Amino acid sequence: MKLLRRVTLATGRGLTLGSLFDELAMLHGDRQVAEEEGGDALTYADARDLVARWSGAIFASVPPRASVVVALPNGYHQLLACVAVARAGAIPVPVNDRMSADEIEHVMVDSEAHLIVRSVDELLGHDELHEPVAIDRAEVAAIFYTSGTTGRPKGARLTHGALLSSLGPATVWPSRLRHDEAVVGLPVAHIMGFAVLTGLAVAGIPAYVLPRFDAAAVLDALEQRRASIFVGVPAMYRMLLEAGAADRNLRSVRVWGSGADAMPPELARAFQQMGASITLPLIGTHVGEALFFEGWGMVETGGAAVARVGLPFVGGWAWPLPGYRVRVENPDEEGVGELLVRGPGVLEGYHGNPDATAEALDDGWLRTGDLARRGPMGSIAFAGRSKDVVKCGGYSVFAAEVERALEEHPDVAEAAVIGMADDRLGEVPIAVVRLGPGATATPDDVIEFARDRLATYKVPRRVVVVSELPRGGTGKVQKDRLRALLS
Repeated sequence: MKLLRRVTLATGRGLTLGSLFDELAMLHGDRQVAEEEGGDALTYADARDLVARWSGAIFASVPPRASVVVALPNGYHQLLACVAVARAGAIPVPVNDRMSADEIEHVMVDSEAHLIVRSVDELLGHDELHEPVAIDRAEVAAIFYTSGTTGRPKGARLTHGALLSSLGPATVWPSRLRHDEAVVGLPVAHIMGFAVLTGLAVAGIPAYVLPRFDAAAVLDALEQRRASIFVGVPAMYRMLLEAGAADRNLRSVRVWGSGADAMPPELARAFQQMGASITLPLIGTHVGEALFFEGWGMVETGGAAVARVGLPFVGGWAWPLPGYRVRVENPDEEGVGELLVRGPGVLEGYHGNPDATAEALDDGWLRTGDLARRGPMGSIAFAGRSKDVVKCGGYSVFAAEVERALEEHPDVAEAAVIGMADDRLGEVPIAVVRLGPGATATPDDVIEFARDRLATYKVPRRVVVVSELPRGGTGKVQKDRLRALLS
């Protein structure tokens, strides 16, 4: 019977978001699936029972295929509430509880929601729904809203197949042969957090979930719980380093994971050296370095579609995950062009926005807006965002390249580069930087540093020092808000 459960999870045949925890509970039973900071631990059976109980309230409240906004506090219960909505035959629309009232109202209206759930108490008092509502995998499972870094957020319609198709490899994780625990502080309402937690659940790896990312709390959890996995975005890794990660004992970590933004290689390397690959039995000695897994994806791909593993011989090349194909369109003289992706996770379309759908999808291929070049054996290397290219005097200046150069300055913790209009050159690069604790570098110091490392046309014409960079829910810098800092 358990073999059949694994086959179902591995192939996805007949599996939907609403039936996911029914299947997992039959496979893992009373094993722990998650623990929230300051809360009780949940077993797979506990999670299944909560989903079944809450889905009864949704089933009694909204018609089939109706949208339901899930505005619960960030945490594992928000994930389970989304699964409960899907189990009832409706479509969950998770939102970050840090969004403003205006932002949530936009999601409510745009998704045509029939209901908004703000507390799990609202899901009590109804009979349990004993079986998931039958839904085809090709139907929409959830609507995730984009971060809105380039405009008003759009609702990406993701099918059950899109959300679950990439989970198959997680079923082969040897969870019964070794002890693992992952520390996660990602927002569930963003596709990365959602995909990470569902992937861990399928792999049989318990998650220790923080409602908010806090560098000190993460380091404490990793050190005290002897956790073996951490998954975050590059901004989180920077903050961990600033919070004294190098002074902690993190040798229990076997796998570091990152996504949502470009990970500086030197930062990934630093954390690899803090972890270890194995612990020798009996003597407890840690040997080797940890693995660093960097996934690339976006809400429109339902999670990761391309990945890079941090090994010395791999370098900066990344490969498509199983089921995905990539191509580089209209490459320039350096081989850089827009990355197009095709695969099972690609969105059905944007909710109520056919024009945006037509612009993003081309005969099944998703225009990602990212720039890449082809490499050996079907690999690619990322060069930045297409909208992150500054056209300076006829030259293309990739913001990511300039940011990496600036972050080599010992005082610069983080840099963000945008283009500003210029009468003579069309655009010029401008940098906004956040300095590390106790740093004393001036804007002129940073510009002079850049001159030694970049071509003249790539050097920022102006540097602005700020205490914090504006961020979205995943921690990614929102560049459209940077311009307000430059006025």
